Amino acid sequence: MRVPASVAAVSCLCPLVVFLCVISQSCYGTQVDLSPHRNQTKFLDTDKDTSHRPKRGWIWNQFFVLEEHIGPEPQYVGKLHSNSDKGDGSVRYILSGEGAGSIFIIDEMTGDIHAAKSLDRERKSQYVLHARAIDRWTNRSLETESEFIIKVQDVNDNAPTFPDGPFSASVPEMSDIGTSVFQVTASDADDPTYGNSAKIVYSILEGQPYFSVDPKTGVIRTAMSNMDRETRDRYAVVIQAKDMAGSVGGLSGSTTINITLTDVNDNPPKFPQKSYQLYVTELAPLGKAVGRIRATDEDQGQNAEMTYSITNAEAAAIFSISTDESHREGIISLKQPLNHEKRKVHTLNIEGANTHPDPRFSHLGPFKDTTSLQVIVGDVDEPPVFSMDYYILDVYENSPAGTQVGTVTAVDPDSTNSAVRYFIENEEERPLYFTIGVNSGIIRTSQVLDREETAWHNITVMAAEVDNPRMMTHVPITIQVLDVNDNIPSISGGNNAVIACESTKIGQVIQTIRAADRDNFANGKFSFRVPPELPANPNFTIRDNGERTAAAQPSRHVYQLVNTDCDQMIKSLEHCCCCFQHWTQF
Repeated sequence: MRVPASVAAVSCLCPLVVFLCVISQSCYGTQVDLSPHRNQTKFLDTDKDTSHRPKRGWIWNQFFVLEEHIGPEPQYVGKLHSNSDKGDGSVRYILSGEGAGSIFIIDEMTGDIHAAKSLDRERKSQYVLHARAIDRWTNRSLETESEFIIKVQDVNDNAPTFPDGPFSASVPEMSDIGTSVFQVTASDADDPTYGNSAKIVYSILEGQPYFSVDPKTGVIRTAMSNMDRETRDRYAVVIQAKDMAGSVGGLSGSTTINITLTDVNDNPPKFPQKSYQLYVTELAPLGKAVGRIRATDEDQGQNAEMTYSITNAEAAAIFSISTDESHREGIISLKQPLNHEKRKVHTLNIEGANTHPDPRFSHLGPFKDTTSLQVIVGDVDEPPVFSMDYYILDVYENSPAGTQVGTVTAVDPDSTNSAVRYFIENEEERPLYFTIGVNSGIIRTSQVLDREETAWHNITVMAAEVDNPRMMTHVPITIQVLDVNDNIPSISGGNNAVIACESTKIGQVIQTIRAADRDNFANGKFSFRVPPELPANPNFTIRDNGERTAAAQPSRHVYQLVNTDCDQMIKSLEHCCCCFQHWTQF
């Protein structure tokens, strides 16, 4: 084969140019005899006939064809040639394999191959075909069938794409410049091993000056510090990928990355007002919520969580505050009852503080805020209040009806200071021993009382407002009936006959006399003695035991104490008994 003169001329200038020119010529199928090179395929027929014919073999280069050919004529691919071909038309070239006859057409006479259709390397990058050379007249194979490849050479006909776009990403607000956000990767269907058709460079079309992109890696980073989520939380960043290393004429594609700034705790709680007022009635129940207060926080989630507290001890003793986490409110409750008449206004100093402060932003100040809450205690019409929760009074027995026992007092606790009326409760309609002054509250007896019959009386007094009788309260009263000495002692059994035997010794007790007095304490004390108007009996004496008993015993004569009655004594002849009566009544 002979190298064209144009190639040879260029080869004088630079070996590198010679190589490129040869490749270029081979792309168009120019036959070049470069048997030492691997791109050339040469099959030799080693069989010799009896006439010692010269060696025969195939001679051609590896074929290339440009994709996307749009010329008016079929694209020339290359030429098959056998050294058996003398140019007389006796050799016939046959092509088979992938695309033979449809895509690739061969001239049977010359061996020229053309591509009849435009090819797409991205769909199929090479075709494997087989070539034969036969004698046109005898159909005898002149060469062994051989396989060769036609490669489809790439052109830059595909733009970079982002198959999975658009994308979503997030980055914490207030991030430092250069913080990595997201990485995009574009794909290019062109041949990455050939030229720059698939060499991609990234650039940012929208999203500056907040973000930047690395032109080689596609890593998106923050380009501005102090980006505040509370000011703006979403950014649409448009990234372009351009092939041909970004040079003019390269193809490009783009995608959008929706970047969201996530929250950090960079905002302290704030009370919208420096002072508040709350109206609470004095009858508000203990432990129940009487009001709510709320501080705002521009952060989100746990960064906005806070706790509330009452900082002044005086108010904290009366009120409590708890945190409603779902609504981020402080719930105010009562620990002690309120009294409008004693104190009409309470001032609470309330603090709201973040639960999870971030040390990185401590320089922004304390993550808490304070406010004051004035609780105005509302007046409620309350029932009268007695001066005591329980009264104990007393009165002497036998006092005449109408005797004053005592006085109860109740007042209206409200500012209206309504007059009060008093009544004795008698739901069972039993006889009442006492009356009460409707306006004065003075309790008096309604009849003479007997302590020995009833020593204690329990009554209930009601006090009701004159202006509003439904406002009523009750108080229990216990009245003790005091004793007077209005009962005489009485001897048990009345007049008794005392039996003494003659063998009874001097000083021996022959009878114990018992007496009782219904009066109490000092009024119930008494003593035993023989009435002076009775004749004295020197044989017996009475001794006062001081325990409401007296003992009778002989003084001179000896008597025997008999355990039997008089009838039994009469029947007994061994003892002599005498009976006497001893009067002790005086």
